[in-house]
Amino acid sequence: MTARTYGQFCGLARALEIIGERWSLLVIRDLVLGPKRFDELQHGLPKIPTSILSTRLNELERHGVVQRRVLSQLDAGVVYELTEYGNDLDQILLQLGLWGARSLTDPAADDLFTLDAAILSLYTTFQPDAARGIDCAFELHYGDQMIVHAVIEDGAMTAGEGPHPNPDLVIEPRGPVVLKLLNGEMAAASALTCGAVAIKGEPAMLELFTRLFHIPSAPSKAEGLVTH
Repeated sequence: MTARTYGQFCGLARALEIIGERWSLLVIRDLVLGPKRFDELQHGLPKIPTSILSTRLNELERHGVVQRRVLSQLDAGVVYELTEYGNDLDQILLQLGLWGARSLTDPAADDLFTLDAAILSLYTTFQPDAARGIDCAFELHYGDQMIVHAVIEDGAMTAGEGPHPNPDLVIEPRGPVVLKLLNGEMAAASALTCGAVAIKGEPAMLELFTRLFHIPSAPSKAEGLVTH
C-alpha cells in the first residue's frame, strides 16, 4: 500500500505523515510510560478496532517509532515499546497534552479516563519552577480502583501507579473536580467546603497541590472578524 503524503518538503508535514493518523498519538501516549502487550494497549484504547491497532503498530514500527521485543520471562511474549526515536516524542506529547487540556470541559458519560492518562496528566501539568525547594508526596484516588501518586523533590517530579508509603496528602475527588482545581475554576478551599474533594492531610497541602499542578487558561476566543 502506498503511504499517504502531504506532498510537502517540511518537517511538520513529515511528522504528521508518521504519527498523524487517527489513534497513532494515543498508542504512543500509552507506550511513553513503558512497554505494553497488544492486549494491554487494547484495554487502554477500548474503542479502537483490533485491525486498526495492528495497522497503527505496524506503521509506527515501519517508521522506526515503535519496536517489538520478546520477553525473557517464563511467560515469554511480545511487547511493544518506543524506540530511541519514539522516546524523543515524550516532551512533545506532554506539551501537546497541556495545550489540549486548556480546552477540556467536564467529561462525557462514556469518556474513559485511564491509568496512563492519570499518570501523564501529572507530568503534563507539573510546574517545576513552583516546586523549587519543595519535597512532598501526593496520593490521588480516582474511584475505588485507580490510585496514582506523585513525589516532588526540589523541582523534580516522578509519578506512578499505586499508593505512596507515606503521602503528605491523600486526595479523593468526588467527580471531575481535579480538572477544576488544576485550571483554577475552583479554589482548593471551596472544593473542601462544598465536599467536592475529601483529603487526608492538611488543607494547606491541597492549595500547594494546585500550585504545583496547573493548567493555564486558554486565551479568550475572539468573536466575529478580527481587525487591526
